Amino acid sequence: MAVLLHRLGRSAYRHRKLVLGIWLVVLAALIACVSVFGGKLDDRFTVPGTESQRALDTLGRTLPEASGVNAQIVFTAPEGRRVTDARFTAAIAKAEAAASKAPQVSAVMGPAVTGAVSADRSTAIVQVQYSVQRAEVSASSLDAIEQAAHAAQENGLQTSVGGSVYGSKGVHIGPSEIIGVAVALLVLVVTFGSLLAAGMSLLTALIGVAVGLAGLLALAPAVSISSTAVTLALMLGLAVGIDYVLFILSRHRQQLARGTEPQESAALANGTAGSAVVFAGSTVIIALAALSVIGIPFLTVMGLGAAGAVLVAVLAAITLVPALAGFAGARLTPKSGSKAAQQATDPDGSAGQTTLGARWVKFVVAKPLLTVLAVAGLLLTLALPAADLRLALPDNASARVGSTERKAYDTISDKFGPGFNGPLLVLTETDGRPGAQAGSEVARKLRDLKGVKAVLPPVPTRDSAQTVIQVVPETGPDSVRTDRLVRDIRAAAPELRETTAATVAVTGTTAVNIDVSNRLSDSLLPFIAIVIGLSLILLTMVFRSLVVPLKAAVGFLLSVTASLGLVVALFQWGWLADVLGLAHTGPVVSFLPIILIGVLFGLAMDYEVFLVSGMREEWVHTGVARRSVTDGARHSVRVVTAAALIMFTVFAGFFPLDDALIKPIAFALAVGVAIDAFAVRLTLVPAVLALAGRHAWWLPAWLDRFLPDLDVEGTRLQKAPEAEHREPERVSVPTTSHASTLLQADGFTDS
Repeated sequence: MAVLLHRLGRSAYRHRKLVLGIWLVVLAALIACVSVFGGKLDDRFTVPGTESQRALDTLGRTLPEASGVNAQIVFTAPEGRRVTDARFTAAIAKAEAAASKAPQVSAVMGPAVTGAVSADRSTAIVQVQYSVQRAEVSASSLDAIEQAAHAAQENGLQTSVGGSVYGSKGVHIGPSEIIGVAVALLVLVVTFGSLLAAGMSLLTALIGVAVGLAGLLALAPAVSISSTAVTLALMLGLAVGIDYVLFILSRHRQQLARGTEPQESAALANGTAGSAVVFAGSTVIIALAALSVIGIPFLTVMGLGAAGAVLVAVLAAITLVPALAGFAGARLTPKSGSKAAQQATDPDGSAGQTTLGARWVKFVVAKPLLTVLAVAGLLLTLALPAADLRLALPDNASARVGSTERKAYDTISDKFGPGFNGPLLVLTETDGRPGAQAGSEVARKLRDLKGVKAVLPPVPTRDSAQTVIQVVPETGPDSVRTDRLVRDIRAAAPELRETTAATVAVTGTTAVNIDVSNRLSDSLLPFIAIVIGLSLILLTMVFRSLVVPLKAAVGFLLSVTASLGLVVALFQWGWLADVLGLAHTGPVVSFLPIILIGVLFGLAMDYEVFLVSGMREEWVHTGVARRSVTDGARHSVRVVTAAALIMFTVFAGFFPLDDALIKPIAFALAVGVAIDAFAVRLTLVPAVLALAGRHAWWLPAWLDRFLPDLDVEGTRLQKAPEAEHREPERVSVPTTSHASTLLQADGFTDS
């Protein structure tokens, strides 16, 4: 792989105009496709094969108006007045008539039909039903509903519009994201000491992100792509894109400082640091693509979309960086006397410079057992709240405070009970006989179940054997008791069939969301097992060691559980919720843990390989265990620090978004990166390796012969004819890890 990347880097450098032109043409073509064919984003959560999804699909054929999304117009009378007063009932009736004329509306049911009037007669609800899903509801239709509600305010009523027609707003670029990118640029400027190098890094990452997002959006007409998938692809593409360019460009500048000819330097950087980028990117892609095995379409698209963004970031790093380096030429060479130039000419610190990285690692390994116990104890403490982890999909309770959907949700909860915000639909079906009587019997028996607040009369469908019964729980959509009620109804289905001769299936938005969360909960442990197993195999092949992979797996688990613990404490328990401006606290977004595991796995492997390979090289050279840890980590500490800071700022830039799906994911990824980089990789890893001593690098001979040699470290470049102009001192370096040459000469300083 290293030889191939070396050739690719040399070719990209030589044909830099062609390479840049290809990227720009591809970007322009994708933007044109989005502009011409641009499909709509689809935020539906479906779970093929589940009872709720099968019943919902059935209703889509026999009662379409019950299978689509709904809007709720909430009317509240002034204090001391009743919504049933003649003046107000006339205004509500007028709003009903206006809503029924809105595009795409299939049915409008007022309080006279549904009886949706609060016990104190202060509030009433008008149900507006669509036969289409949220992604298909036009903005003009929703505007017409809101205008109908607003018109009623002229008669003194307070109104708000909510319902399942509202949902995640998805990607939104605002000041916080721009600040995050600006901070990342500042980190690059400080790291490189060069505006040109920092600008090249950001430009390459932005081109990669633009191509990745345009490619994803171009698929929208053919594939159901959610707004969350687009935002996740943006976050990951930007974060890893900057980091990957950072690795390659820093290697290139270091070689330029040593006097290497620019073209050969770009090729060598691509062969060594580029190998690290390909390996790291591959682990992220594999972990994200593995989300497709769970069998939930929206999660599959989310994982593959994010994996595609990472793939584009890798391709941009190994082609655009050498191409842009060709345009810059020798101008990327660090100035004489700068820290980067001093680092290049004194890579081993023989001139007496004591770097910050070296001092930190020496401090950590001075008392390794104490360090291990302290870090492990801290992370386990942070992980404790994760034991109370509850998963659910967010609803309008998580919407921005003051939004119309949040006002409607809160008013309905206060006046009718939280269950009215997430009613269940029970589909009954007989064996060909008229189902009206059976539906009535089922409805009567459902009223006796614990946790049921109300059961509405059965509604016939276009199939005479079917009815639909609306069941209102006592608790909200994300409550454990609502989940239990769904289980109880399903458990009672066999008995109901015996007594009423009707099959029963629970469906509706709330039931589908519960099934999604349960499927994700059941998939969590197997997914963790797959990721951990993959990490053990990959790291054993790279480092030819048993201790290093086991330590990496344990450290990864500590990072994930500590991050989840902080998420539970903040988003579920509500610690610091007011300080951080959280709109709602409750169960954690159901797919957050799996997304966190997939992303952190790739990043953890990236930092692990980058840090430990330098230690491995020192061990091969000296055979002195503790010294190999301190000397090997000397130069990589600053690299990992800079990369982690960039990742953190990019992810944190999405935290201020008022989106119930994106905010917790951004928080989890930001704190996850910080914990894994600083607590685990830069602190726990050196301490554990110092404790293990010589045993850290042991591998049974039979296993060493069995495992393939990935050659991601670039040792074959020593024999490649393209490398004949390399510096003599680099040719003879024996190494067994893919980033070893990179770590000796990464272009960073540690002070």
